[in-house]
Amino acid sequence: MFIPATMEEAALRGWKSFDVILVSGDAYIDVPHSGIAVIGHLLMDEGYRVGIIPQPDVSSADDISRLGSPGLFWGVSSGSVDSMISNYTPLKKPRRKDDLTPGGVNDRRPDRAVIAYVNLIRRYFKDTVPVVIGGVEASMRRLAHYDYWSGSVRRSVLADSKADLLVYGMGEKAVLGIAEALRNGRDAGSIPGTCVMSPEPRGSYIMLPSYEECAADDRSFEAMFLEFYRNSSSPGSRGMCQKTGGRYVVHNPPQVPLTAGELDRVCELPYERSVHPVSGSVGKVKAVDTVRFSIASHRGCYGECSFCSITVHQGRAVTSRSEGSIIRETEALARMKLFRGIVQDVGGPTANMYGTGCRKMKDGGVCADKKCLYPSQCASLKADHEPQISLLVKLRSMKGVRKVFISSGIRHDMVLNDARSGGRYMEELVKHHVSGQMKVAPEHSERRVLDLMGKPDFRLLVKFVRSFRRLNRRFGKNQFLTYYFIAAHPGCTIGDMEGLAAIVKEELGTKPEQVQIYTPSPSTLSALMYYTGRDPFTGKGIFVERGMKEKEKQKAAIVRKRET
Repeated sequence: MFIPATMEEAALRGWKSFDVILVSGDAYIDVPHSGIAVIGHLLMDEGYRVGIIPQPDVSSADDISRLGSPGLFWGVSSGSVDSMISNYTPLKKPRRKDDLTPGGVNDRRPDRAVIAYVNLIRRYFKDTVPVVIGGVEASMRRLAHYDYWSGSVRRSVLADSKADLLVYGMGEKAVLGIAEALRNGRDAGSIPGTCVMSPEPRGSYIMLPSYEECAADDRSFEAMFLEFYRNSSSPGSRGMCQKTGGRYVVHNPPQVPLTAGELDRVCELPYERSVHPVSGSVGKVKAVDTVRFSIASHRGCYGECSFCSITVHQGRAVTSRSEGSIIRETEALARMKLFRGIVQDVGGPTANMYGTGCRKMKDGGVCADKKCLYPSQCASLKADHEPQISLLVKLRSMKGVRKVFISSGIRHDMVLNDARSGGRYMEELVKHHVSGQMKVAPEHSERRVLDLMGKPDFRLLVKFVRSFRRLNRRFGKNQFLTYYFIAAHPGCTIGDMEGLAAIVKEELGTKPEQVQIYTPSPSTLSALMYYTGRDPFTGKGIFVERGMKEKEKQKAAIVRKRET
Protein backbone atom coordinates (compact mmCIF):
# COMPACT_ATOMS: atom_id res chain seq x y z
CA MET A 1 0.00 0.00 0.00
CA PHE A 2 0.97 3.61 -0.54
CA ILE A 3 2.04 5.82 2.33
CA PRO A 4 -1.25 7.61 3.13
CA ALA A 5 -1.62 11.01 1.49
CA THR A 6 -5.24 11.56 2.58
CA MET A 7 -7.24 11.06 5.77
CA GLU A 8 -9.39 8.55 3.90
CA GLU A 9 -6.35 6.35 3.35
CA ALA A 10 -5.41 6.73 7.00
CA ALA A 11 -8.90 5.59 8.02
CA LEU A 12 -8.48 2.42 5.95
CA ARG A 13 -5.51 1.61 8.20
CA GLY A 14 -7.50 2.48 11.30
CA TRP A 15 -5.52 5.68 11.91
CA LYS A 16 -7.06 8.95 13.09
CA SER A 17 -3.77 10.86 13.18
CA PHE A 18 -0.09 10.55 12.23
CA ASP A 19 3.16 10.23 14.14
CA VAL A 20 5.18 11.65 11.24
CA ILE A 21 4.14 13.73 8.24
CA LEU A 22 6.58 13.96 5.32
CA VAL A 23 6.58 16.92 2.92
CA SER A 24 8.27 16.62 -0.48
CA GLY A 25 9.02 18.90 -3.43
CA ASP A 26 8.44 16.00 -5.85
CA ALA A 27 5.32 14.17 -6.89
CA TYR A 28 4.85 11.06 -4.76
CA ILE A 29 6.34 8.14 -6.69
CA ASP A 30 6.36 5.07 -4.47
CA VAL A 31 9.64 3.44 -5.49
CA PRO A 32 12.86 2.55 -3.63
CA HIS A 33 14.68 5.21 -5.68
CA SER A 34 12.73 7.99 -3.94
CA GLY A 35 14.21 9.11 -0.63
CA ILE A 36 10.90 10.28 0.80
CA ALA A 37 9.24 6.94 -0.07
CA VAL A 38 12.12 5.01 1.53
CA ILE A 39 11.93 7.01 4.76
CA GLY A 40 8.16 6.71 4.92
CA HIS A 41 8.03 2.95 4.39
CA LEU A 42 10.92 2.35 6.79
CA LEU A 43 9.17 4.32 9.54
CA MET A 44 5.92 2.43 8.91
CA ASP A 45 7.80 -0.86 9.02
CA GLU A 46 8.97 0.18 12.49
CA GLY A 47 5.36 0.76 13.57
CA TYR A 48 5.04 4.52 13.08
CA ARG A 49 1.95 6.08 11.47
CA VAL A 50 3.23 8.08 8.51
CA GLY A 51 1.55 10.46 6.08
CA ILE A 52 2.92 12.30 3.05
CA ILE A 53 2.13 15.65 1.43
CA PRO A 54 3.75 15.97 -2.02
CA GLN A 55 4.33 19.40 -3.54
CA PRO A 56 2.08 21.45 -1.24
CA ASP A 57 0.83 24.82 -2.44
CA VAL A 58 2.82 27.35 -0.39
CA SER A 59 0.25 30.11 -0.91
CA SER A 60 -2.47 28.59 1.26
CA ALA A 61 -3.16 26.19 4.13
CA ASP A 62 -5.16 23.76 2.00
CA ASP A 63 -2.43 21.20 1.26
CA ILE A 64 -0.23 21.48 4.35
CA SER A 65 -3.24 21.21 6.70
CA ARG A 66 -5.03 18.26 5.17
CA LEU A 67 -3.42 15.64 7.44
CA GLY A 68 -3.42 17.72 10.60
CA SER A 69 -0.35 17.99 12.83
CA PRO A 70 1.86 14.94 13.49
CA GLY A 71 2.50 13.60 16.96
CA LEU A 72 6.31 13.29 16.69
CA PHE A 73 7.77 15.40 13.88
CA TRP A 74 7.46 16.84 10.39
CA GLY A 75 9.97 15.63 7.79
CA VAL A 76 10.74 18.11 5.00
CA SER A 77 12.64 17.53 1.74
CA SER A 78 12.94 19.50 -1.50
CA GLY A 79 12.77 16.18 -3.37
CA SER A 80 15.35 14.16 -5.25
CA VAL A 81 17.29 17.23 -6.45
CA ASP A 82 18.23 20.61 -4.98
CA SER A 83 15.29 22.88 -5.82
CA MET A 84 17.47 25.58 -7.38
CA ILE A 85 19.00 23.03 -9.75
CA SER A 86 15.51 21.67 -10.49
CA ASN A 87 14.14 25.13 -11.19
CA TYR A 88 16.99 26.80 -13.10
CA THR A 89 19.41 25.95 -15.88
CA PRO A 90 23.19 26.51 -15.51
CA LEU A 91 22.61 29.86 -17.23
CA LYS A 92 20.09 30.75 -14.48
CA LYS A 93 17.10 30.58 -16.80
CA PRO A 94 13.88 29.04 -15.42
CA ARG A 95 13.36 25.41 -16.38
CA ARG A 96 9.98 24.96 -18.02
CA LYS A 97 9.78 21.17 -17.72
CA ASP A 98 10.05 18.86 -14.74
CA ASP A 99 9.73 15.09 -14.94
CA LEU A 100 8.99 14.92 -11.20
CA THR A 101 5.92 17.17 -11.38
CA PRO A 102 2.50 15.99 -12.64
CA GLY A 103 1.91 17.15 -16.19
CA GLY A 104 5.60 17.88 -16.67
CA VAL A 105 5.26 21.65 -16.18
CA ASN A 106 7.73 23.02 -13.65
CA ASP A 107 5.25 25.05 -11.60
CA ARG A 108 4.87 23.22 -8.28
CA ARG A 109 8.24 23.30 -6.50
CA PRO A 110 9.20 26.64 -4.89
CA ASP A 111 12.72 28.03 -4.99
CA ARG A 112 14.71 27.04 -1.87
CA ALA A 113 11.96 24.53 -1.20
CA VAL A 114 13.26 23.37 2.18
CA ILE A 115 13.04 26.91 3.57
CA ALA A 116 9.67 27.52 1.89
CA TYR A 117 8.10 24.35 3.30
CA VAL A 118 9.38 24.92 6.83
CA ASN A 119 7.97 28.46 6.70
CA LEU A 120 4.68 27.06 5.43
CA ILE A 121 4.44 24.68 8.38
CA ARG A 122 5.36 27.40 10.88
CA ARG A 123 2.76 29.74 9.38
CA TYR A 124 -0.18 27.43 9.94
CA PHE A 125 1.01 25.32 12.89
CA LYS A 126 2.29 27.79 15.48
CA ASP A 127 3.12 25.40 18.34
CA THR A 128 3.79 22.22 16.47
CA VAL A 129 6.19 19.32 16.99
CA PRO A 130 9.82 19.53 15.74
CA VAL A 131 10.47 20.10 12.06
CA VAL A 132 13.24 17.90 10.63
CA ILE A 133 14.77 18.74 7.26
CA GLY A 134 16.66 16.28 5.04
CA GLY A 135 17.27 15.13 1.48
CA VAL A 136 19.86 16.40 -0.98
CA GLU A 137 19.09 20.10 -0.59
CA ALA A 138 19.40 20.08 3.20
CA SER A 139 22.34 17.68 3.16
CA MET A 140 24.45 19.72 0.74
CA ARG A 141 23.62 23.03 2.44
CA ARG A 142 24.15 21.94 6.03
CA LEU A 143 27.00 24.35 6.74
CA ALA A 144 28.04 27.66 5.16
CA HIS A 145 28.09 27.06 1.41
CA TYR A 146 28.60 28.88 -1.87
CA ASP A 147 25.25 29.47 -3.55
CA TYR A 148 25.58 29.92 -7.31
CA TRP A 149 22.15 31.47 -7.76
CA SER A 150 22.75 34.37 -5.37
CA GLY A 151 26.51 34.50 -6.04
CA SER A 152 27.22 34.51 -2.30
CA VAL A 153 28.11 32.37 0.67
CA ARG A 154 24.89 31.48 2.46
CA ARG A 155 24.32 30.27 6.00
CA SER A 156 23.45 26.71 6.86
CA VAL A 157 19.94 25.95 5.64
CA LEU A 158 19.23 24.87 9.22
CA ALA A 159 19.71 28.48 10.36
CA ASP A 160 17.89 29.98 7.36
CA SER A 161 14.87 27.67 7.65
CA LYS A 162 14.67 27.71 11.47
CA ALA A 163 14.04 23.97 11.44
CA ASP A 164 14.77 22.02 14.61
CA LEU A 165 16.99 19.27 13.18
CA LEU A 166 18.79 18.54 9.92
CA VAL A 167 19.48 15.02 8.66
CA TYR A 168 22.36 14.70 6.21
CA GLY A 169 23.36 11.78 4.04
CA MET A 170 20.97 8.99 3.14
CA GLY A 171 19.25 9.35 6.48
CA GLU A 172 17.59 6.04 7.34
CA LYS A 173 19.42 5.40 10.61
CA ALA A 174 19.31 9.03 11.69
CA VAL A 175 15.56 9.32 11.07
CA LEU A 176 14.82 6.14 13.00
CA GLY A 177 17.01 7.44 15.82
CA ILE A 178 15.11 10.75 15.87
CA ALA A 179 11.72 9.00 15.88
CA GLU A 180 12.73 6.73 18.76
CA ALA A 181 14.20 9.61 20.79
CA LEU A 182 11.13 11.81 20.37
CA ARG A 183 8.76 8.93 21.12
CA ASN A 184 10.60 8.30 24.37
CA GLY A 185 10.95 11.95 25.31
CA ARG A 186 14.73 12.08 24.83
CA ASP A 187 16.87 14.75 23.21
CA ALA A 188 17.67 14.00 19.55
CA GLY A 189 20.41 16.60 19.14
CA SER A 190 23.41 14.26 19.33
CA ILE A 191 22.34 11.55 16.89
CA PRO A 192 25.02 10.77 14.27
CA GLY A 193 24.16 12.05 10.82
CA THR A 194 22.34 15.14 12.12
CA CYS A 195 22.93 18.85 12.67
CA VAL A 196 21.30 21.05 15.30
CA MET A 197 21.45 24.69 16.33
CA SER A 198 22.88 25.30 19.79
CA PRO A 199 23.64 28.35 21.96
CA GLU A 200 26.99 26.75 22.85
CA PRO A 201 29.62 24.81 20.86
CA ARG A 202 30.50 21.19 21.68
CA GLY A 203 33.86 21.14 23.43
CA SER A 204 35.31 18.11 21.65
CA TYR A 205 34.17 19.15 18.16
CA ILE A 206 36.31 20.91 15.54
CA MET A 207 35.64 24.66 15.55
CA LEU A 208 35.26 25.79 11.94
CA PRO A 209 35.63 29.37 10.73
CA SER A 210 32.35 31.15 11.42
CA TYR A 211 29.77 31.88 8.77
CA GLU A 212 30.62 35.56 9.01
CA GLU A 213 34.32 34.85 8.43
CA CYS A 214 33.51 32.60 5.46
CA ALA A 215 31.22 35.19 3.90
CA ALA A 216 33.84 37.92 4.25
CA ASP A 217 36.99 36.03 3.20
CA ASP A 218 37.31 33.29 0.60
CA ARG A 219 40.45 31.94 2.31
CA SER A 220 38.43 31.32 5.47
CA PHE A 221 35.71 29.71 3.39
CA GLU A 222 38.28 27.46 1.69
CA ALA A 223 39.75 26.38 5.04
CA MET A 224 36.25 25.70 6.38
CA PHE A 225 35.24 23.70 3.34
CA LEU A 226 38.32 21.46 3.32
CA GLU A 227 37.84 20.63 7.00
CA PHE A 228 34.18 19.93 6.34
CA TYR A 229 35.03 17.75 3.33
CA ARG A 230 37.44 15.64 5.41
CA ASN A 231 34.86 15.09 8.14
CA SER A 232 31.58 14.94 6.27
CA SER A 233 30.82 11.37 5.26
CA SER A 234 33.21 8.77 6.68
CA PRO A 235 32.77 6.99 10.02
CA GLY A 236 35.56 8.09 12.30
CA SER A 237 35.10 11.70 11.16
CA ARG A 238 34.97 14.25 13.94
CA GLY A 239 32.03 16.44 14.84
CA MET A 240 32.20 20.12 13.84
CA CYS A 241 30.76 23.43 15.03
CA GLN A 242 30.26 26.62 13.05
CA LYS A 243 29.26 29.88 14.67
CA THR A 244 26.41 31.58 12.81
CA GLY A 245 25.23 34.82 14.33
CA GLY A 246 24.99 34.31 18.06
CA ARG A 247 24.47 30.53 17.81
CA TYR A 248 26.30 27.46 16.54
CA VAL A 249 25.51 24.87 13.91
CA VAL A 250 26.52 21.60 15.57
CA HIS A 251 27.45 19.03 12.92
CA ASN A 252 27.41 15.60 14.55
CA PRO A 253 29.69 12.86 13.12
CA PRO A 254 28.31 10.80 10.21
CA GLN A 255 26.25 7.67 10.56
CA VAL A 256 27.82 4.33 9.69
CA PRO A 257 26.53 3.32 6.21
CA LEU A 258 23.87 0.66 5.98
CA THR A 259 25.12 -2.91 5.90
CA ALA A 260 24.25 -5.11 2.94
CA GLY A 261 21.45 -6.67 4.97
CA GLU A 262 20.06 -3.29 5.98
CA LEU A 263 20.14 -2.08 2.39
CA ASP A 264 18.36 -5.27 1.32
CA ARG A 265 15.60 -4.49 3.79
CA VAL A 266 15.22 -0.91 2.61
CA CYS A 267 14.94 -1.95 -1.05
CA GLU A 268 12.48 -4.76 -0.36
CA LEU A 269 9.90 -2.74 1.55
CA PRO A 270 6.39 -2.91 0.02
CA TYR A 271 6.59 -0.15 -2.58
CA GLU A 272 3.71 0.22 -5.04
CA ARG A 273 6.13 1.20 -7.86
CA SER A 274 3.60 3.68 -9.10
CA VAL A 275 2.53 7.30 -8.77
CA HIS A 276 0.15 7.96 -5.91
CA PRO A 277 -3.31 9.08 -7.14
CA VAL A 278 -2.96 12.39 -5.29
CA SER A 279 -0.16 13.21 -7.76
CA GLY A 280 -1.13 11.04 -10.70
CA SER A 281 -4.64 12.45 -10.97
CA VAL A 282 -3.18 15.89 -11.72
CA GLY A 283 -1.19 14.68 -14.72
CA LYS A 284 1.39 12.16 -15.90
CA VAL A 285 4.61 12.00 -13.88
CA LYS A 286 7.19 11.14 -16.50
CA ALA A 287 9.93 10.11 -14.05
CA VAL A 288 8.06 6.94 -13.09
CA ASP A 289 8.78 5.48 -16.53
CA THR A 290 12.50 5.46 -15.73
CA VAL A 291 12.39 3.97 -12.24
CA ARG A 292 9.31 1.73 -12.06
CA PHE A 293 11.15 -1.39 -13.22
CA SER A 294 14.68 -0.39 -12.26
CA ILE A 295 16.66 -2.03 -9.45
CA ALA A 296 19.15 -0.31 -7.15
CA SER A 297 21.97 -2.82 -6.69
CA HIS A 298 24.22 -0.70 -4.47
CA ARG A 299 24.77 2.68 -2.88
CA GLY A 300 27.72 5.08 -2.67
CA CYS A 301 30.49 5.97 -5.12
CA TYR A 302 34.23 6.06 -4.60
CA GLY A 303 34.77 7.95 -7.85
CA GLU A 304 34.82 11.25 -5.94
CA CYS A 305 34.47 13.46 -9.01
CA SER A 306 34.97 17.09 -7.95
CA PHE A 307 31.68 18.34 -9.39
CA CYS A 308 29.48 15.54 -8.02
CA SER A 309 27.43 15.66 -4.81
CA ILE A 310 27.32 11.89 -4.29
CA THR A 311 30.53 11.74 -2.24
CA VAL A 312 29.31 14.30 0.29
CA HIS A 313 25.73 12.96 0.37
CA GLN A 314 25.94 9.17 -0.05
CA GLY A 315 29.60 8.77 0.87
CA ARG A 316 32.62 7.17 -0.78
CA ALA A 317 32.05 3.70 0.64
CA VAL A 318 30.05 1.37 -1.62
CA THR A 319 27.47 -0.92 -0.03
CA SER A 320 26.18 -3.67 -2.33
CA ARG A 321 22.98 -5.61 -1.84
CA SER A 322 23.00 -9.37 -1.65
CA GLU A 323 22.37 -11.31 -4.83
CA GLY A 324 19.41 -13.04 -3.19
CA SER A 325 17.71 -9.75 -2.37
CA ILE A 326 18.02 -8.46 -5.93
CA ILE A 327 16.65 -11.75 -7.26
CA ARG A 328 13.65 -11.50 -4.89
CA GLU A 329 12.98 -7.94 -6.05
CA THR A 330 13.15 -9.05 -9.69
CA GLU A 331 10.69 -11.86 -8.95
CA ALA A 332 8.34 -9.29 -7.43
CA LEU A 333 8.64 -7.13 -10.55
CA ALA A 334 7.85 -10.11 -12.76
CA ARG A 335 4.55 -10.60 -10.91
CA MET A 336 3.37 -7.04 -11.60
CA LYS A 337 0.66 -6.56 -14.22
CA LEU A 338 2.45 -3.74 -16.00
CA PHE A 339 5.76 -5.60 -16.24
CA ARG A 340 6.59 -6.58 -19.81
CA GLY A 341 9.70 -8.61 -19.12
CA ILE A 342 12.21 -5.75 -19.21
CA VAL A 343 14.26 -4.69 -16.19
CA GLN A 344 15.26 -1.17 -17.19
CA ASP A 345 18.36 -0.90 -15.01
CA VAL A 346 20.36 -2.77 -12.39
CA GLY A 347 22.82 -0.28 -10.98
CA GLY A 348 23.60 2.66 -8.76
CA PRO A 349 25.54 5.92 -9.04
CA THR A 350 27.99 3.87 -11.17
CA ALA A 351 26.71 0.51 -12.38
CA ASN A 352 29.96 -1.47 -12.27
CA MET A 353 30.82 -0.64 -8.66
CA TYR A 354 28.49 -3.43 -7.53
CA GLY A 355 30.33 -6.01 -5.43
CA THR A 356 33.55 -3.96 -5.39
CA GLY A 357 35.44 -2.17 -2.65
CA CYS A 358 38.31 -2.67 -0.24
CA ARG A 359 38.67 -4.04 3.27
CA LYS A 360 38.58 -0.58 4.82
CA MET A 361 35.26 0.18 3.17
CA LYS A 362 33.48 -2.75 4.81
CA ASP A 363 32.85 -0.52 7.81
CA GLY A 364 32.38 2.59 5.71
CA GLY A 365 35.93 3.79 6.23
CA VAL A 366 37.91 5.59 3.54
CA CYS A 367 41.45 6.91 3.21
CA ALA A 368 41.87 10.56 4.13
CA ASP A 369 45.09 11.02 2.16
CA LYS A 370 44.19 9.55 -1.24
CA LYS A 371 41.37 8.87 -3.66
CA CYS A 372 40.24 5.45 -4.84
CA LEU A 373 40.32 6.03 -8.62
CA TYR A 374 42.29 9.22 -9.18
CA PRO A 375 44.93 9.76 -10.50
CA SER A 376 44.90 5.98 -10.89
CA GLN A 377 43.11 3.09 -9.24
CA CYS A 378 44.31 2.27 -5.72
CA ALA A 379 45.99 -1.13 -5.43
CA SER A 380 43.80 -1.97 -2.41
CA LEU A 381 40.59 -1.52 -4.37
CA LYS A 382 39.07 -4.78 -5.48
CA ALA A 383 37.53 -3.86 -8.82
CA ASP A 384 36.29 -7.35 -9.62
CA HIS A 385 33.34 -7.49 -12.03
CA GLU A 386 32.64 -11.16 -11.34
CA PRO A 387 29.85 -10.46 -8.78
CA GLN A 388 27.90 -8.36 -11.28
CA ILE A 389 28.46 -10.86 -14.08
CA SER A 390 27.07 -13.62 -11.86
CA LEU A 391 24.09 -11.46 -10.90
CA LEU A 392 23.23 -10.47 -14.46
CA VAL A 393 23.45 -14.05 -15.74
CA LYS A 394 20.97 -15.17 -13.07
CA LEU A 395 18.58 -12.26 -13.60
CA ARG A 396 18.28 -12.68 -17.34
CA SER A 397 17.52 -16.39 -16.97
CA MET A 398 14.62 -15.82 -14.57
CA LYS A 399 11.08 -16.73 -15.50
CA GLY A 400 9.16 -13.78 -16.91
CA VAL A 401 12.30 -11.74 -17.61
CA ARG A 402 13.15 -11.09 -21.26
CA LYS A 403 15.81 -8.39 -20.95
CA VAL A 404 17.94 -6.91 -18.18
CA PHE A 405 19.55 -3.61 -19.12
CA ILE A 406 22.31 -1.54 -17.55
CA SER A 407 21.20 2.07 -17.91
CA SER A 408 23.36 3.54 -15.15
CA GLY A 409 26.72 4.95 -16.17
CA ILE A 410 29.82 2.75 -16.45
CA ARG A 411 33.30 3.62 -15.11
CA HIS A 412 35.28 2.61 -18.17
CA ASP A 413 38.62 2.90 -16.34
CA MET A 414 37.50 0.29 -13.81
CA VAL A 415 36.63 -2.13 -16.60
CA LEU A 416 40.07 -1.72 -18.16
CA ASN A 417 41.79 -2.09 -14.78
CA ASP A 418 40.13 -5.45 -14.12
CA ALA A 419 42.49 -7.85 -15.89
CA ARG A 420 40.69 -10.93 -14.57
CA SER A 421 37.04 -10.28 -15.43
CA GLY A 422 36.80 -6.86 -17.11
CA GLY A 423 36.87 -8.39 -20.57
CA ARG A 424 34.14 -10.91 -19.76
CA TYR A 425 32.07 -8.15 -18.19
CA MET A 426 32.21 -6.15 -21.42
CA GLU A 427 31.23 -9.23 -23.41
CA GLU A 428 28.22 -9.77 -21.14
CA LEU A 429 27.11 -6.16 -21.45
CA VAL A 430 27.48 -5.92 -25.21
CA LYS A 431 25.81 -9.28 -25.80
CA HIS A 432 22.91 -8.99 -23.39
CA HIS A 433 22.58 -5.81 -21.37
CA VAL A 434 22.82 -2.70 -23.57
CA SER A 435 19.55 -1.06 -24.54
CA GLY A 436 20.90 0.44 -27.73
CA GLN A 437 23.19 2.88 -25.90
CA MET A 438 25.65 2.62 -23.01
CA LYS A 439 26.47 5.66 -20.86
CA VAL A 440 30.03 6.76 -20.10
CA ALA A 441 31.08 10.08 -18.62
CA PRO A 442 34.58 11.15 -19.67
CA GLU A 443 33.50 14.79 -19.06
CA HIS A 444 36.52 16.23 -20.91
CA SER A 445 39.70 15.37 -22.81
CA GLU A 446 42.24 17.98 -21.65
CA ARG A 447 44.52 16.69 -18.88
CA ARG A 448 44.57 19.94 -16.90
CA VAL A 449 40.77 20.10 -16.78
CA LEU A 450 40.46 16.39 -16.00
CA ASP A 451 42.84 16.82 -13.07
CA LEU A 452 40.59 19.50 -11.59
CA MET A 453 37.57 17.26 -12.16
CA GLY A 454 39.28 14.22 -10.63
CA LYS A 455 38.68 12.18 -13.80
CA PRO A 456 40.91 9.60 -15.54
CA ASP A 457 43.06 10.11 -18.62
CA PHE A 458 41.11 10.43 -21.88
CA ARG A 459 43.30 7.78 -23.51
CA LEU A 460 41.57 5.17 -21.34
CA LEU A 461 38.26 6.14 -22.91
CA VAL A 462 39.70 5.72 -26.41
CA LYS A 463 40.90 2.24 -25.47
CA PHE A 464 37.48 1.38 -24.01
CA VAL A 465 35.65 2.67 -27.10
CA ARG A 466 37.75 0.47 -29.39
CA SER A 467 36.96 -2.56 -27.25
CA PHE A 468 33.24 -1.74 -27.24
CA ARG A 469 33.12 -1.35 -31.01
CA ARG A 470 35.14 -4.50 -31.57
CA LEU A 471 32.71 -6.51 -29.45
CA ASN A 472 29.73 -5.03 -31.27
CA ARG A 473 31.18 -6.21 -34.59
CA ARG A 474 31.94 -9.62 -33.11
CA PHE A 475 28.39 -10.13 -31.84
CA GLY A 476 26.65 -8.48 -34.77
CA LYS A 477 25.26 -5.62 -32.68
CA ASN A 478 24.54 -2.02 -33.66
CA GLN A 479 24.94 -0.34 -30.29
CA PHE A 480 26.36 3.02 -29.34
CA LEU A 481 28.08 4.84 -26.51
CA THR A 482 26.53 8.00 -25.06
CA TYR A 483 29.24 10.39 -23.86
CA TYR A 484 28.69 13.01 -21.18
CA PHE A 485 30.81 16.16 -21.38
CA ILE A 486 30.94 19.32 -19.27
CA ALA A 487 31.61 22.83 -20.56
CA ALA A 488 32.81 25.78 -18.46
CA HIS A 489 34.03 23.72 -15.51
CA PRO A 490 36.57 25.65 -13.37
CA GLY A 491 39.87 25.65 -15.25
CA CYS A 492 38.24 25.13 -18.64
CA THR A 493 38.76 27.73 -21.37
CA ILE A 494 37.23 28.10 -24.82
CA GLY A 495 40.50 26.69 -26.15
CA ASP A 496 40.05 23.59 -24.01
CA MET A 497 36.58 23.06 -25.45
CA GLU A 498 37.89 23.44 -28.96
CA GLY A 499 40.54 20.87 -28.09
CA LEU A 500 37.81 18.56 -26.82
CA ALA A 501 35.82 19.02 -30.02
CA ALA A 502 38.84 18.13 -32.14
CA ILE A 503 39.79 15.03 -30.19
CA VAL A 504 36.20 13.76 -30.09
CA LYS A 505 36.01 14.04 -33.85
CA GLU A 506 39.43 12.47 -34.39
CA GLU A 507 39.43 9.69 -31.80
CA LEU A 508 35.74 8.90 -31.33
CA GLY A 509 34.39 9.85 -34.73
CA THR A 510 31.04 10.68 -33.18
CA LYS A 511 28.64 13.52 -32.45
CA PRO A 512 28.32 14.14 -28.68
CA GLU A 513 24.72 14.71 -27.67
CA GLN A 514 25.12 15.15 -23.91
CA VAL A 515 27.06 18.38 -23.35
CA GLN A 516 26.06 20.38 -20.31
CA ILE A 517 27.27 23.66 -18.92
CA TYR A 518 28.75 23.24 -15.47
CA THR A 519 26.49 24.05 -12.49
CA PRO A 520 28.22 24.71 -9.13
CA SER A 521 26.34 22.33 -6.82
CA PRO A 522 26.54 23.38 -3.16
CA SER A 523 29.30 21.80 -1.04
CA THR A 524 31.26 20.23 -3.89
CA LEU A 525 34.96 20.72 -4.60
CA SER A 526 34.22 22.21 -8.00
CA ALA A 527 31.89 24.79 -6.46
CA LEU A 528 34.73 25.75 -4.11
CA MET A 529 37.02 26.25 -7.13
CA TYR A 530 34.34 28.23 -8.94
CA TYR A 531 33.94 30.59 -5.98
CA THR A 532 37.61 31.09 -5.06
CA GLY A 533 39.24 30.78 -8.50
CA ARG A 534 41.90 28.52 -6.98
CA ASP A 535 42.87 24.87 -6.92
CA PRO A 536 42.28 24.12 -3.22
CA PHE A 537 45.08 21.55 -3.10
CA THR A 538 47.85 23.57 -4.75
CA GLY A 539 46.70 27.09 -3.98
CA LYS A 540 47.32 28.10 -7.60
CA GLY A 541 44.87 30.37 -9.39
CA ILE A 542 42.75 28.85 -12.14
CA PHE A 543 40.64 30.36 -14.89
CA VAL A 544 36.92 30.40 -14.10
CA GLU A 545 34.40 31.33 -16.78
CA ARG A 546 31.62 33.38 -15.15
CA GLY A 547 30.03 35.09 -18.15
CA MET A 548 26.80 33.48 -19.35
CA LYS A 549 27.43 34.20 -23.04
CA GLU A 550 30.96 32.86 -22.73
CA LYS A 551 29.65 29.68 -21.09
CA GLU A 552 27.30 29.23 -24.02
CA LYS A 553 30.24 29.69 -26.37
CA GLN A 554 32.15 26.92 -24.59
CA LYS A 555 29.27 24.54 -25.13
CA ALA A 556 28.82 25.72 -28.71
CA ALA A 557 32.48 24.92 -29.43
CA ILE A 558 31.66 21.24 -29.40
CA VAL A 559 27.98 21.44 -30.37
CA ARG A 560 28.83 23.60 -33.39
CA LYS A 561 31.40 21.04 -34.54
CA ARG A 562 28.71 18.43 -34.27
CA GLU A 563 26.25 20.34 -36.41
CA THR A 564 28.62 21.18 -39.31
